[in-house]
Amino acid sequence: MPVDEVKVFCGNSVPDLTKEICDFLGVPLGDATVSGFSDGEIFVGLNENVRGADVFLVNSTAPPVSHNLMELLILIDAARRASARRITAVIPYYGYARQDKKDRPRVPVTAKLVANLITAAGANRVLALDLHAGQIQAFFDIPVDHLFAAPVLVEYFKKRGIDNLSVVAPDAGGVTRARAFAKRLDADLVIIDKRRPSPNEAEIMNVVGDVRGRHALIVDDMVDTGGTLIRAAQALLDHGATVVSASCTHPVLSGSAMEKIDSSPLEELVACNTIPIDSKTMSKKIKVLSVAKLLGEAIRRIHNEDSVSSLFV
Repeated sequence: MPVDEVKVFCGNSVPDLTKEICDFLGVPLGDATVSGFSDGEIFVGLNENVRGADVFLVNSTAPPVSHNLMELLILIDAARRASARRITAVIPYYGYARQDKKDRPRVPVTAKLVANLITAAGANRVLALDLHAGQIQAFFDIPVDHLFAAPVLVEYFKKRGIDNLSVVAPDAGGVTRARAFAKRLDADLVIIDKRRPSPNEAEIMNVVGDVRGRHALIVDDMVDTGGTLIRAAQALLDHGATVVSASCTHPVLSGSAMEKIDSSPLEELVACNTIPIDSKTMSKKIKVLSVAKLLGEAIRRIHNEDSVSSLFV
């Protein structure tokens, strides 16, 4: 890959992941200053020429969500004003994705607002991973390549070689994802019926499927406060599961989630590095897998105008 044609820059949310992506591509990490003024304003400076270059800007809109979103928007604006040939926003974790519909009066569709902001800032393309809702792709009026972390996660569980495995969808919205896992792991599919009376709260209603004497694997796109995951794990054990594990792409892990997981009946939680986890506070039950090769291969194909569809799962 010609070094003078591809430029990869990052904000402050996922620097380690971006460095892994650059190592996979064989290109240096772009030299950029992403800092702030004393009043909290963000300053961005690209310290190398990007005129006519294919520029990829990597930043998860992870906590602090709004700050990291602004970093991404300002990076895009800086690249556009520096005459980059094409700008691709690489967003390993797309924040505000849970606000994707107007489900009651006088509420915003913030996922659409964020899409408008990214487009207005000057992005020509978006590369995203495991969007919370697939319809978010349609919120953009520019091309979106939507990847899934399933190949990385499935490969891990295949190597573990778990017997009597049942893959569990934590809610009706996660059935498609869980079914794909179950098919690739040659496992049974189980569905948890839950209701969400308010954000970050869930009530487990029923377990649809038999988990007696089986290893239950809960598959979700993200874990935020951890409360829903822990209640689901306990419900599965109450229904006869012998072991409960979980996997997610995005370890948001806000509030006391780490402590909840540590003291939970979960055997392990396998997550991806779309959001950094502080190694000093990380639970011993959490294992982190890298999606750098997956994102790096997508970037290589986008740059070379090759098909990205074979990476979709």
